[in-house]
Parts: sequence; C-alpha cells; structure tokens
Amino acid sequence: MARERTFDLDGNAPYIFDNNWGNWGNLPTDARKLTMTNADGESVVELTEEQKFTFDTNGWLVIPGLLDDDELNEMRDFCYRLKDQPDSLPAHMRTPIAGPLEKLVDHPVVVGFCNEFLAYPALASEDYYGFRFETSFLLYRSKGMGRFGPHNGNGIWRLPGNSHIYRTIPGKGYSGLTRVVWELNPVKKGDGGTLFVSGSHKAAYTLPKSIMDANSPLWETYACPAGSVIFLTEAITHSAQTWTNDKVDRVPVFNQYNSIGSRFHWWEPPQELLETMPPLRQSLFRHAYSEGANTGLSTRNLFERPIG
Repeated sequence: MARERTFDLDGNAPYIFDNNWGNWGNLPTDARKLTMTNADGESVVELTEEQKFTFDTNGWLVIPGLLDDDELNEMRDFCYRLKDQPDSLPAHMRTPIAGPLEKLVDHPVVVGFCNEFLAYPALASEDYYGFRFETSFLLYRSKGMGRFGPHNGNGIWRLPGNSHIYRTIPGKGYSGLTRVVWELNPVKKGDGGTLFVSGSHKAAYTLPKSIMDANSPLWETYACPAGSVIFLTEAITHSAQTWTNDKVDRVPVFNQYNSIGSRFHWWEPPQELLETMPPLRQSLFRHAYSEGANTGLSTRNLFERPIG
C-alpha cells in the first residue's frame, strides 16, 4: 500500500502539484530553499509576517527608505539623463535597468518578495532565480502630468493565461504578474502617487462605478520617502493620477516580474547590456518556459527559441 503523503501548510514549504498525476512536485530536498543571495553577493531579505499579511490582504505593500542618499543621487542623475539626453548614452544603456539602476533589478528586498509570492521552487537555486523579469520603464512626472485611468482587478477569478492573476491557499499567496515601483523622490499624500482599491485583487463582485471618481473613498494611496519600494499585484485595480507637486518631480522606475512559464509583454533587455551582467542576474531574462529553464543557460541562447 502506498504511503499517504502529508503536506506542511505552515507557509514556509512550497505546495505544488507536479504535472504527473497530481503527485507532489519533483523537488529535491534542497529545492525548498529558494535563492538566498543576489547577484551582488548580498543576502536576500525575507518579508516579515506583517508584510506578507499586508500584501495578501491589500494587494499592495510599501517598504520605505531602502536606498541611501548617494545611491539616490546617482540613480536620479541617470534617470534625468535617460529622459533628457538619451543620445549621450551608448544604445545598450538607454534603459532603466542599466547603470546604477541595474542593482534594483534583483535588490535583496525584491528577491525576498518574489521568493515569497512568485518564485517556482523547482526552478530556483543559488545559480538561477525562480522567477522572470518581465519589463521596465521610467515614469517621469512634473506638475500637471499624469492622467486618472482605473484598470485591472478581480484577479482571483482570471484565467491563468491572462497573467493578471492572484491565487491563494492557506498560508501562501501567489501574484502572477507583479509590479515593483521604486520612488526615487519623496511622495507626499496628495502629490499624485499611484492609487489602489485595496482588496480588489480578490474581489468576487464587479467593481462599483464610483471608482471612476478619483475622489471616491475606495481609492487609497501612499506617502513615502525617497528610495522606497512599492509592490503591487497587477491583479489589483489601480490607477495613475495627476502629479500636483510643483517643487519635486515624481521619478519612479517601474519594473515588472512574472513566473518562469508565463509572459505578458513583448520586451527584451539589450543583448550587449545582458552580457555584462553576472550570470545569476542574467537568469532573470531567460525565455518564458519551464522545461530545462534552469539548465545550460548562457547569454548566447537567451534570445533563441528552445529546441526539443
């Protein structure tokens, strides 16, 4: 008689069905430990219990003040150069994942978040991240820029191919398409930071028409110091709004992550930039497929169609 398998639902162990008859995923013993060191050799920062609860409940999470003044000055200068003088940079550096911004791609806090809400343990190791980098853009705002436009929501009911999904089991949440926003200048309440309808990523009902009013009490936003990061599931209803501060520009970098086997955007990093990255960071940009995704990776085959 086959021995019955039991599962640990304490929130620390992965709960995965394999593709063969619903058996436990083919995870070696050491695969339960996700990537614990980033490409710069820094220890990954795991989320606290409160942070995990807040993100799962609200669909968004702010972690304030992660970057120091020297980092911020260098990053802001690079962003303004991208915006105002792109021709002064080599072609492969004209992207918000280059220069001083590259370290944000797998910042220890970002890896910790993605390990919790996005990574697939069977394809994670100290050599490969268990998640993909999807796309990046710089969203510059001076006073008067930006327009209200609510979108997304109801992600717990969306079909998997949509990517804008959110799934849960007791003790574990999964955010299929995840946005990470780095605010490089301070944001005060009323300035015009991103708006959210908290909990709408799990909503079972159609959102009320009142959300089409930016002043609806359903909308929430944040204030944060420069160097803060905001995580949001793309399954949540959210919106831009007009920037109102005439003294400080809004200079956020919007990075996005997805699972190993899913893709929503057509976006690729410059190959020349990719080849300068450490191998572990390169693994973020592999193609969206699962079979063999953590074997034989090289910069030469990242943009070639897998054969087999």
